[in-house]
Amino acid sequence: MKASMPEIKVMGERAILIEFDAGISEDLLCDLLFYKNLIQKKYFKEKVEVINTYASLLIFYHAIIEDIYSEVLGIKLLLEGTNIVKKTASDIFHIPICYDPKFAIDLDLISQSKNIGVDKIITLHSAPIYTVYFIGFLPGFLYLGGLDEGLHISRKSSSRNRVEKGAVGIGENQTGIYPKSSPGGWQIIGNSPIEIFDKNSSPPCLISPGDKIKFYPVSLSEYEEIKNLVSKGDFHLKSETYDS
Repeated sequence: MKASMPEIKVMGERAILIEFDAGISEDLLCDLLFYKNLIQKKYFKEKVEVINTYASLLIFYHAIIEDIYSEVLGIKLLLEGTNIVKKTASDIFHIPICYDPKFAIDLDLISQSKNIGVDKIITLHSAPIYTVYFIGFLPGFLYLGGLDEGLHISRKSSSRNRVEKGAVGIGENQTGIYPKSSPGGWQIIGNSPIEIFDKNSSPPCLISPGDKIKFYPVSLSEYEEIKNLVSKGDFHLKSETYDS
């Protein structure tokens, strides 16, 4: 299958940006991941990093690109000369979330803003199967699509200085988990006891763009039990193949 050709831009001496038509969709994500894999295979002997967002790919070269115009032309020909093969299977990961008031510091705010009961918010948040579109702004921060429209809410007007590791937040039409403590402006509705990102593991993050996420609610006591298992290295994240 042939997709519409993206725009290719030079970004300094060590990067090339490939921009597709703006949008957020699983079809576009499939195209992005196909081209990302294609480029990674082409440059497997060179030091490059390919990063995807919702509608673009950034190729970052660890060395200065010697002939930028030939490089851009080569990428253009690579993309034009390939038919996209859609991937139909991915992994789905089941992630525990504790929505206890101890962690859900913005849950009441959302409840009042949306005129929805707290229990209903938890149901709406844990029901969907989310798609991992890309990983940013922190290592292991998963940008997830599929949030119920009833839970769409603006980010905070000013960011908190510190959001706790594992915090589960909502920002606009997205939800995600903070893999480490950091400043952040998303509305916080819970916390996950698992490790999303571990720099000492290989790979550091088990979850990749294109994978699926299913949340399941746990009580505060269950949260503490899982956290204890995680600290001992005895917790294994449940996952299986997901056929779309």
